[in-house]
Amino acid sequence: MSSGHKHRQPAASATCLARSVVDALEQEPTLEAVTIDHANQKISVATLGRTSVEDITRRLTGTIQATQAAASDASCKLLAGQADCATCATPLSVAEQRGITIKHAAGATTFARVTCPTAPTFWRWRELPFPKIVQRDVEFLEHAEEHDHADEWKIQLVLAIACGVFGLLAAFVFPALRIPLFIASYVAGAWFPAEEVWERLQKRTLDVHFLMLAVAGGAACIGAWAEGATLLFLFSFSGAMEHYALGRTQKEIRSLFRDAPKTAIVLDASGNEKEVPVDSLHRSTRLLIKPGAQFPVDVEILKGDTAADESNLTGEAAPVEKKVGDTALAGTINLWGAVEVSVLRPASESALQKIITLIRDAQHQKAPAQQFADKFSSVYTYAVIGVSFAMFFVWWLGFKLAPFSAAVESQSAFYRTMTLLVVSSPCALVLSIPSAVLAAIAWAARHGILFRGGAAVEKLAAINTVCLDKTGTLTTGELRVEKVESFPAGREKEIAQLAYSLEKLSTHPLARAVTRYGKQRGLETLALSQFESVTGMGLKARHQGGECLLGRREWLAAGDRAAVISQVSATEAGFSEVWVASGDLLGRMVLRDDIRPQSASVMADLRAEGLHCVVLTGDRKAAAEHLRAELNLQDVRAELKPEQKVAAIVELTKAGGKVAMVGDGVNDAPSLAVAHIGVAMGARGADAALEQADVVLMNDRLENFLGAFRLSQRARSIIRQNLIISLGTVVVLVTLALLGIIPLTIGVVGHEGSTVVVVMNSLRLLFGGGKQA
Repeated sequence: MSSGHKHRQPAASATCLARSVVDALEQEPTLEAVTIDHANQKISVATLGRTSVEDITRRLTGTIQATQAAASDASCKLLAGQADCATCATPLSVAEQRGITIKHAAGATTFARVTCPTAPTFWRWRELPFPKIVQRDVEFLEHAEEHDHADEWKIQLVLAIACGVFGLLAAFVFPALRIPLFIASYVAGAWFPAEEVWERLQKRTLDVHFLMLAVAGGAACIGAWAEGATLLFLFSFSGAMEHYALGRTQKEIRSLFRDAPKTAIVLDASGNEKEVPVDSLHRSTRLLIKPGAQFPVDVEILKGDTAADESNLTGEAAPVEKKVGDTALAGTINLWGAVEVSVLRPASESALQKIITLIRDAQHQKAPAQQFADKFSSVYTYAVIGVSFAMFFVWWLGFKLAPFSAAVESQSAFYRTMTLLVVSSPCALVLSIPSAVLAAIAWAARHGILFRGGAAVEKLAAINTVCLDKTGTLTTGELRVEKVESFPAGREKEIAQLAYSLEKLSTHPLARAVTRYGKQRGLETLALSQFESVTGMGLKARHQGGECLLGRREWLAAGDRAAVISQVSATEAGFSEVWVASGDLLGRMVLRDDIRPQSASVMADLRAEGLHCVVLTGDRKAAAEHLRAELNLQDVRAELKPEQKVAAIVELTKAGGKVAMVGDGVNDAPSLAVAHIGVAMGARGADAALEQADVVLMNDRLENFLGAFRLSQRARSIIRQNLIISLGTVVVLVTLALLGIIPLTIGVVGHEGSTVVVVMNSLRLLFGGGKQA
């Protein structure tokens, strides 16, 4: 947007809704468009790259609430579909209106940045709740500290054992103290379940904890103290085991991240050192990182050589060499050699923070099967209470059983009702899916695979087709410049300088290689303007009034350049080229990108798993054919633009394919979004790709995709086993309870036993993960 923004009034004083939205677009660089639909009371936002949806929601809803409260919407002519807003309290300037587009359709108004035509294909749309006018300010805690329950299971286990010990003493050792000891047993066994029931009653909800306490209390009322104590012991013991399993899962996740440094050593222009808080670091700040210290933020090496331990981010224990021009990620450790670095992005935008956010989100995003199970179990709980209540009268009035009796052999209607309540409660069912999903997510995160929630685990297990990008996926993506050529010869340094100046503004693997080459040789950048990315072709800009181009051979082969370029032979298979032109300057940089050593075996293993593999690349056909021969591929499609990759995935989907797309760059983002499941390669991948991906392979190891696929299949298998165990146990025990041939004690053992079996079965994923990977 235009620099004219600097002279307008701050957002806090804006009384026009259009003004509020334009303010938000400027203050949130990742926010690309906002649609306000008054008719349907909806707000939709489009973002590009990693962003904080909470911050955007708070900013937009806050400003819209202010304008609604001020009753200024009616006077906003832009929202009314008129050409200007000159009558508003803070009208948009002409420069501001040039920097945005405003469209009206079906009662909705869309504000969007003026950008290149292809940019909207990378946007990610989200719906926000339409704000309501409130009479008072409400404060929200942005990041509430979560209470650590990792060791709570130990207290639960102690109380469960105490419950069992008091019960045994009452039943077999001190019959004279039977009632006091049973009361002590009840208190110990019911302590944690009672806390859960109280919390839920305050929210006017019931769950299995209420059922168990009700049955235990009922048993005490009819004198069946031993059965009630047995129930509470087994229920509290299984609860302790559940918390142990979930606590172990959380501990595995937390162990991935070492305590991040709170301070960093900043170097001033004279080389003096000063220790400052990490949160105060901004882009381009020079830091000194000493041996053994953590990199506090994502940085670029400016001076010195070293190696980094990236195991907490990628799961890869081998040190990664770092030279001038290389990137080191926050949270990794500088193993040897003091290095001077430049901050690439603030701590809040670092790769480490990106991973933490992904994992936190993943734990709250439920798989479709779990969402169904949650809804089912909620309805089921109330149904169980209703059916049990009805069966009490059936047994009492229909079968003429005594209404209340403590004797097991006589089994009164109330006794059978309690047994039915216990055996039909959905404890194991409720835990069958989330316990397996969390264990799978934890194991995967420990091995450098990040799932964006349970849905991703479930979706990956269902795929039958894999589409892979070439550069950075099947190849290392770490291209290196082999040679620089100019036509005619003699101007190679100018070619390198121009390419370096253009590619500094791009994140493609080719650009990273050219940028690294320029920095290592100390090349100076040219002052460029009007920079533009031409999708699928290259980059263009202007320098001293002249046009500068960088990109594919066929794009630059026009006009006077065509004859020269046609005489230059194409690069050999396994090499890439990027052409540069400006005025009479013409040349190319030849780069090499090696095929990953593991690619051939991974592709063979994927085919052995019954997956159809397709390579979608924008590279030329010669390079694609070389890849086909080296990796024994059957379906390789070359010279594809981003929209053609999307079309290929749509075509495969229509043919019945459940497609997984594996890629790493901005140009892969649309393909990742349209696929059944998107998989991004590496923490160094483009933000647009990571935003669209359902799975992230943190250490750039292609074989981890195979591991993720096998893990998801094993998780699906264990979830099915859990469902069979939980539902099967309920069916058998309920049948026996209805027939009146199972005592309460056996019902409790069967019910709680199935719960423990389900949790322990899920823990196999935490300790075994994708065994075959």
